[in-house]
Amino acid sequence: MSRRLLTYICIDTSGSMRGEPIEAVNNGLAALMAALRQNPYALESVHLSVITFDSHIKEVLPMTALEQVVMPEIVCPESGATFLGAVLEHVIAAVQRDRIVGTAEQKGDWRPILIVLTDGKPTDLLVYSEALAPLKALGFGNIVACAAGPKADVSYLKQLTDTVVSLDTMDAASFGKFFQWVSAAISGSSVSVGNPNADNHLPPPPPEINIVL
Repeated sequence: MSRRLLTYICIDTSGSMRGEPIEAVNNGLAALMAALRQNPYALESVHLSVITFDSHIKEVLPMTALEQVVMPEIVCPESGATFLGAVLEHVIAAVQRDRIVGTAEQKGDWRPILIVLTDGKPTDLLVYSEALAPLKALGFGNIVACAAGPKADVSYLKQLTDTVVSLDTMDAASFGKFFQWVSAAISGSSVSVGNPNADNHLPPPPPEINIVL
């Protein structure tokens, strides 16, 4: 069995994402899938899981090989909190469950990737702060956090990762550019895992995406 690049995508589905924002996210995810499937390295190694979080955590796409992914339509409740801490706890358990660790007999999976998109800040602050250290201890290859729209609080995301980007608007164009950039990042990672001399740096983002320093 070939080594896998496990990729976890966590999408905020709190009430404020209803309407155009979540429609734009669904379109962005469809474009992400189309782009990844054109990359032979990605087809060989990338496995995807999509997890939504509001007042509940839902694994809407369990870890699935890229070629077998049928992307579900993501919907939002009318209202809901932003349980960012709970979704990180879910990711920790999922990585511990999904990841094949290398042994003398077999090579393990590549270092996983985590993508988090939110338009707010964690409602479950204590859970969030307690989940950060065990999550980072899992040794992700990349963690990318996206603060979408003017109400997203980047300070909490900076606690999670140094790679935080922000979108000024929550329309189809902005989310489309974000997922296009994510697909380039995942594709780049899939190429680098197939080439020991390649680095794991992220591609530069387009102008619509702001790097948060």
